[in-house]
Amino acid sequence: MTLDTPAMGQLGPHNDDPHVSTATLSIAGMTCASCVRRVERALGKTGGVASASVNLATEQATVTFAPEATGIDELLGAVTRAGYGATEIIPADDGDFDQIASDAERRATDLRGRRIKLLAGITLSVPIIMLSMFFQSAFPDESWLLLALTLPVWAWVGADFHTSALRQIRHLGANMDVLVSLGSTAAFVMSVAATLAPQIVGGMTFYDTTALIVTLIYLGKYLEARAKGQAGEAIAALAALRPSVAHVLRSGAEMDVAIAQVRPGDVCIVRPGEKIPTDGLVLAGSSAADESLLTGESMPVEKQAGDHVIGATLNTTGSLRVRATHVGRDTVLAGILRQVEEAQGSKAPIQKLADTVSGVFVPVVLVLSLLTFAGWTLIASATHLSLGMQSAPWILGLVAGIAVLVVACPCALGLATPTAIMVGAGRGAALGILFRDGESLEQLEKVRLVAFDKTGTITRGKPELTDIVTLHGDRREEDVLRLAAAAESPSEHPLARAIVAAGAQASDPLPPAEGFEAIPGGGVSATVEGHEVLIGTPELLATRDVTGLKAAEAALIGPQSDGKTAVVVAVDGVAAGVLALADTVKPTSAEAVKHLHSLGIRVLMLTGDHERAAHAIAAQVGIAPEDVIARVLPGEKAAVIQRLQDETHATGLVAFAGDGVNDAPALAQADVGIAMGTGAEVAMRAAGATLVRGDLAELAPALSLSRQTMRIIRQNLFWAFGYNSILIPIAMLSPVIPWLGTAAPIFSAAAMALSSVTVISNSLRLRGFRSARAHHISL
Repeated sequence: MTLDTPAMGQLGPHNDDPHVSTATLSIAGMTCASCVRRVERALGKTGGVASASVNLATEQATVTFAPEATGIDELLGAVTRAGYGATEIIPADDGDFDQIASDAERRATDLRGRRIKLLAGITLSVPIIMLSMFFQSAFPDESWLLLALTLPVWAWVGADFHTSALRQIRHLGANMDVLVSLGSTAAFVMSVAATLAPQIVGGMTFYDTTALIVTLIYLGKYLEARAKGQAGEAIAALAALRPSVAHVLRSGAEMDVAIAQVRPGDVCIVRPGEKIPTDGLVLAGSSAADESLLTGESMPVEKQAGDHVIGATLNTTGSLRVRATHVGRDTVLAGILRQVEEAQGSKAPIQKLADTVSGVFVPVVLVLSLLTFAGWTLIASATHLSLGMQSAPWILGLVAGIAVLVVACPCALGLATPTAIMVGAGRGAALGILFRDGESLEQLEKVRLVAFDKTGTITRGKPELTDIVTLHGDRREEDVLRLAAAAESPSEHPLARAIVAAGAQASDPLPPAEGFEAIPGGGVSATVEGHEVLIGTPELLATRDVTGLKAAEAALIGPQSDGKTAVVVAVDGVAAGVLALADTVKPTSAEAVKHLHSLGIRVLMLTGDHERAAHAIAAQVGIAPEDVIARVLPGEKAAVIQRLQDETHATGLVAFAGDGVNDAPALAQADVGIAMGTGAEVAMRAAGATLVRGDLAELAPALSLSRQTMRIIRQNLFWAFGYNSILIPIAMLSPVIPWLGTAAPIFSAAAMALSSVTVISNSLRLRGFRSARAHHISL
């Protein structure tokens, strides 16, 4: 089955309201969930802004606003005043390919820079730890050597933390960097003071604490950045499918041009083994296109003159001459990229909990740190409690306060949901399942009832010849079909085209038809090879004095009871046979229904057909008679879905799968609309998910992927909340925990780095999602 190229090229939400604009901003300087909250609040307070959604994993903001009330400059200014950098992401004429390549290069450069800093931090921290733990006070001026080794770690490796913290404090904000910077700086300043004036503040230093806080948390940020890049690999892999060069005919000569320079109407030459440069129409040649990387269709699809081809798919056997019809942002590949990016950048409703907590998280931690410092200082003063060394009471409080600052991790809260959505949406695209946004991905998990439109969803959407019955022994089935197909060949009626297609397979070429006549009432007549051929209902044929109709009427009973359309073929005034036609079931529909049932999903079928035809189709795919709703007019589908929602609201959500223009209202009404990628563009716009191949067999994997993604998100949130709930109290009590003491800030730094890495690594497990029912695409 091939894709409807023009429709698929337009995948993704569209905004046709001239009074509303949507902008995508790249946000620099965000480090945790509190940053997300602060940027969203700053954008939301800008006049004319209807909504603002910020994604920590993609470092982007999506803003919907009224252009007559505000503009891009005002939005960028609002982000800047909040203490962050912002630039507008402007879609290129050639799609998002250049932007994706640029982003990948930027990430690679950033990762190389981080790696250099990390290695420097580790190299300097090792001797600091060795001197502090094993050679303490082993030689004069040791503190000065430790100061010299620690200074570059604190000032250079930790520079990102300090500059971000200063920017936040200057704008009266606070984020994770404020906690890290305050903790490491307090330890460093205290150590420098002890080195310069030991007689005043005591000789106890915490250079090892300073170095390890910065180095360990920087290690976590490095691993986090690398993991984020892995989470976005699906986008980069899809973009890499596009060839870089096309062979184009211009002025009668073939020339190689960059793919971005191909224009609609250009004629491209595609040789065996080459990728088709862009969406187009085959003008000449025949071949088979391997579309598996985009559609999941494992078998190559035959292509010949008049067929549509998809850019970035592989031409396997023959040479093709293709006219470009859609280029750049209008291609199927660009549409898929756009929808995956939008899904990865969106928020799932479950994220609201983390956003709410993060809004007050950092200020609460700062207060807890101050209370810890003050409390332990007072306790140490009153009880002479120490850290095993002679030190001033306030040092005990300071060490515990630093541990509280460093152990708190809003990063894990901020990354718990968006990283899982990024990986889940990317994995879905690799399996031929496109989610419109994070909400659709989340809602699909809660679906307990799926209603299918019949035509084009369960069935192929076009009639096919299913039965041939001969009425006289002197004519074979092949003869009846050949004469009928030849007589119908001038007709454009869908039933006629189905008969002609079946006849062409059995007899190529078909004999010519002479004296063709379309008879009012649903019949045709023509002369074929000297025989008068008449096709129609028994009632029509009776008016033409055809004999043998009683046998024909008896032969019609079986097909009609199965809901099929049947016609009688008369040759030279005698009923010679009966042809039965039906909209046949897709090969994978029965299997899809079976697997949905195994997942605990109730499956219904909606159709405008009469009950007999509807039940015949339902029986073929395993849908129970009570789950068939027949004689549903196109305008009534949305009302039926609403009624189903009212009936099942206590048990779960309702999904609707369809492919036609008249399915759009029902797709929008359903809790989750599921469109066939082979259907109408308006259906895909209204749906929350699109099955690229138009194959219901992909619906069960989509449900399984949604369930697995939500399971990962819940695990991430449990870890993030549990981590902070357990370790912050431990840090506050660290002075009385024997194995912590002066090392509490170091353990805090290690635990904080581990928390973010754990959350992202857990999300990356979705890259290995497998389903026996899915056609795997290796990205």
